[in-house]
Amino acid sequence: MAQIIYPIGIQTFSKIREGGLLYIDKTEYVYRLVNTSQFVFLSRPRRFGKSLLLSTVKEYFLGHRNLFEGLEISRCERDWVKHPVLHLDFTGADYNDPSELYTNLDVQFAMWENEYEIEKLNDSLSSRFREIILRAYKKAGQKVVILIDEYDKPLLETVDNPELQQKYRETLRGIYGNLKRMDEYIRFAMLTGVTKFGHLSIFSDLNNLNDISFDEQFEGICGITGKELRCNLSQGVAELAERTGQTVDEAYETLKRNYDGYRFSPEGCLDVYNPFSLLSALSKCKIGNYWFKTGTPTFLIKMIKADNLPIIKLDKLHATVEELTDLSFNLGNYIPVMYQSGYLTIKDYDSELGEVTLGFPNKEVESGFLNQVMPLYTSVPEQRAGFEIIQFVKDVRAGRAEEFMMRLQSLFADFQYDSFDLKHLEQHYQDVIFIVFKLMGFYTRTEYKTASGRIDMVIKTKDYIYVIEFKIDKSAKEALAQIDTKEYLLPFKADGRKLVKIGVNFDSKTRTIASWIID
Repeated sequence: MAQIIYPIGIQTFSKIREGGLLYIDKTEYVYRLVNTSQFVFLSRPRRFGKSLLLSTVKEYFLGHRNLFEGLEISRCERDWVKHPVLHLDFTGADYNDPSELYTNLDVQFAMWENEYEIEKLNDSLSSRFREIILRAYKKAGQKVVILIDEYDKPLLETVDNPELQQKYRETLRGIYGNLKRMDEYIRFAMLTGVTKFGHLSIFSDLNNLNDISFDEQFEGICGITGKELRCNLSQGVAELAERTGQTVDEAYETLKRNYDGYRFSPEGCLDVYNPFSLLSALSKCKIGNYWFKTGTPTFLIKMIKADNLPIIKLDKLHATVEELTDLSFNLGNYIPVMYQSGYLTIKDYDSELGEVTLGFPNKEVESGFLNQVMPLYTSVPEQRAGFEIIQFVKDVRAGRAEEFMMRLQSLFADFQYDSFDLKHLEQHYQDVIFIVFKLMGFYTRTEYKTASGRIDMVIKTKDYIYVIEFKIDKSAKEALAQIDTKEYLLPFKADGRKLVKIGVNFDSKTRTIASWIID
């Protein structure tokens, strides 16, 4: 059997097809899309195949029929009309430099002006782009195709710089506004990005823009579905199973647990795998946090720092569909940002109320996200986060509750005073402890509901069940008494594991754990 060549990091359709690399056929989606819409917008997380999709559309409109032999679109398309294609790419630049956006656009426009023999004048970028569209149409005798990759990157990188962002918004508004003004010369236009900025006028000006981000019929246009995994990658899964000592069924389940779970339509039921992580795992025959190794977006870290993100609530957030579709420029608007950037996904949908329930899509995202934010909530540097968690694991596994509490106290004691928001102090304590226990990989629940009340935290290991109650500026004795008074241990009496009660008191003045009692 021929060795599979995985296209890790390759986003050019022609390179994949000419090089004999693995390609998951998405051309049925492409054919349907280009023949039913003129202006399209698609939001998907980073590393999810948006650039490859645009490259595929580009080659289709350039009439390169040979690249599509054997694919679904070759059975649908008969004409293969060649169109001029303007592919505008905003990746690969640092837009914190105020001159970067103009420089990037100027270089790309100059290339097209040379191709279409346009004399470069000292006109605005918007006017130059308009002239390029017109000249491309006249020279080719066919309407123009416009593809814009990562249209929102300049805006995302400057979320904490309102003045520069306003400048970028005005520039981009002029560029994108040509899609409406030059409508009669455009055959097809598609914009992709991580987010949809509702306040950018293009989305209100283009009243015929087809936003397929939530469209059920295009759920699988990017990423890899379960069916595609089994049809195209069974050989890779078998190799992973052999290398890791699993059965094939176990390997499928491991991949699903780590990389599946993305859902891009409220009404749909199609779960999608992260393609970058899935292909990386199969290529290396090793499960890992590949998506996070490519870097956490700086805009997300800026938003976390700007707002008190309720970490313990992230796995069961509620929002309306409207909240997820349009993103404002408010740093505190974290729900749509985390959904659109792939850190949360749709878990459930109430069609009557129009409400979605959000949560982490899979283990890779949850553990990777918590590892990324741990240094923001604690004194632990990013490179030592894994080591610290291992020490906690050893204590809890062995039932060394006293050592564990001392380690936890130290974690708070080393944290900088000015890092605490006193208005959200209790939330901060809960978030830190939640992050620690989640990363330890044990069953962890906060506010565990019982018949008589809510337990602050329950942790289960192979041999122990820990029931923990927290108080602020009261006493550990009072916290422990609440466990007894409200019979929090009752649901676990028949479990068979050793039960450990811990009452904890935080001191708001010292910003640390003041005392605890273990029983």
